[in-house]
Amino acid sequence: MKLFVRLVLLAALVALGFWLWTVFFPSPETVIRKRLSKVAELASFGSKEGQIARLANVRQLTGFVSPDIEISVDTPDRSQQVISGREELFQRAMGARMALGSLSVEFVDMSVSLGADRTEATVILTGRARVAGDRDPFVQELKFFLRKMGGDWLIVRIETIRTLT
Repeated sequence: MKLFVRLVLLAALVALGFWLWTVFFPSPETVIRKRLSKVAELASFGSKEGQIARLANVRQLTGFVSPDIEISVDTPDRSQQVISGREELFQRAMGARMALGSLSVEFVDMSVSLGADRTEATVILTGRARVAGDRDPFVQELKFFLRKMGGDWLIVRIETIRTLT
C-alpha cells in the first residue's frame, strides 16, 4: 500500500512539474498562437471605443509587427490592399477605426510551421472579420510570416492565400 501511495505521489509530482514547465517555458507554436490571437483582439473594436483607447490599441497592435511589415490582402470588394511599413499600418488601422462603427476579427484554424533554425515561422489560418451592419462576415485564408526579433515573434509579412473558386 505504501508503494502505491508513493507511486501516485511521484506521478502527481511529475505531472505538476510538466505542467509548470509548459506554463513557464511554452513552445514557440504556443507563443505564436497566443500572439496572433492578441493581434485579432487588438484589431477588433467596438463603437464605444474612446479616443485614448483607440490610439493605445492601434499603437499596441503595431508593436506586433516588424518595422518593415508587408501586407498584401484581398478585400471584400475583390481589390488588393497593400500596406508597407509599420507607420502605414498605424495610419490605416486608425482610419478603419474612424470609418467603421465596429469590427470583430478572429483567427481560426491556425497551422504553425517553424523554420529549421526556429527563428522564423509560417502560419496559415482563416481570418474572419465582421463589420457592424454587414450581415455576413468576410472570410479569408491568410499566410503570416513571422520572425523572432529581440525575443519576440514579429509579423514580417501577411498575404492572401488564393483559393480556387
